[in-house]
Amino acid sequence: MSDSPLEPARHARRWLFTSAAALAAAGCADPVSSEPTASTTKNAPGVMSAEKTFQEDVDFLKKHAETIVLKGKSGDARVAVTPAYQGRVMTSSATGGDGVSFGWINYSHVESGEVAEHINVYGGEERFWLGPEGGQFSIYFAPGAKFEFADWQTPAPIDTEPFDVTDQSDTKVSFKKETELTNYSGTKLSLRIDRDVEVISADDASGSLGVDPGKLNFVGYRTVNKVTNTGDTAWTKETGMLSIWLLGMYKPGPETTIVVPFKPGPEEELGVIVNDEYFGKVPADRLKVQEDVLYLSADGKHRSKIGLPPRRAKDVAGSFDAERDILTIVKYSKPGDEVTDYVNSMWEIQDEPFAGDTINAYNDGSPEPGAPPLGPFYEIETSSPALALEPGKSGEHVSETYHFQGDRSELDRVAQAVLGVSLEEIEAGLE
Repeated sequence: MSDSPLEPARHARRWLFTSAAALAAAGCADPVSSEPTASTTKNAPGVMSAEKTFQEDVDFLKKHAETIVLKGKSGDARVAVTPAYQGRVMTSSATGGDGVSFGWINYSHVESGEVAEHINVYGGEERFWLGPEGGQFSIYFAPGAKFEFADWQTPAPIDTEPFDVTDQSDTKVSFKKETELTNYSGTKLSLRIDRDVEVISADDASGSLGVDPGKLNFVGYRTVNKVTNTGDTAWTKETGMLSIWLLGMYKPGPETTIVVPFKPGPEEELGVIVNDEYFGKVPADRLKVQEDVLYLSADGKHRSKIGLPPRRAKDVAGSFDAERDILTIVKYSKPGDEVTDYVNSMWEIQDEPFAGDTINAYNDGSPEPGAPPLGPFYEIETSSPALALEPGKSGEHVSETYHFQGDRSELDRVAQAVLGVSLEEIEAGLE
């Protein structure tokens, strides 16, 4: 096994879900099975939002939790945000209420109103989480706990507790949350979370992406996520640091492909290109690694996950649904290559607790033979570096999500400008 801090076994982020058939991990190297209980079965797959319009999804959400709908200054962009689910972006639309609803929503669990053990899987196309998940600085395992599913618990402030609305307009909503967490080593971490969600205008999109959306229908939103150390002691490598972790859940399709550009170069300088062994190695027909871009199937039919280390990752990823002509872009605030400390979430006492991934992608599928998929859905995830914060200091992670619809030639123009590949190359990427 390599001693490099970029050694792939150290990159695993572990993220677990409950289904009626099994307790399955979408971020674990090995699935963890258990019999369902009354408090976990409502996380099971049920009626999803795959065929719903944006307005239908919003009407459903409003029956169960306050849902704020942000609107673009012009056009039909809509973004639905739920304070009770930690200021989560649940879904969005590029063409108003009757348009396609882009986020995956777990209707069964939302409708149940129940609080599940371990994690509450509401869905949503961008949720706020914190890392690390495993290791001696984990905030998902109490001091002295075993690194087993029975002892794993998503912290309540990012699972069941609401974020408070501090400001709101037609295009933007701001949240805050003050809390204290204790990591596996017993370090108390007092913090304040500030989160803004804002609809992006066409001009802002052009400036950020470097390409004009033109005549395309699109919705874009930016989240600014800030964590402040409100305690009396610094967060260090010796006592543990947090990271900001954003995860987006989207609807899969038989012709949907995730696209992740990366920096080419020798492994001895940049490390491995990709860790693709979270659930066993991803089959060759589902993951293709080319010179400077990789493609992962997002059909929701085979559970697989990948991660890229900081020296390989770029500040953008995306997907293309060739069946519905939907181009999705996720851009985030990745610092320079000199920043390489990212939290490690392996479920063990770690030799390298700051050798984690920068960006991840996940395709859902059956967690075990004969079991239904957890959604299905697919994910794009990004993380901030480990936050070495003195008292009173803050760290920030900014993410922008875009969905484009319209003429294929226009979609192709955006894909080439932002992802560096054409739609034709994406569609042929897994051949």
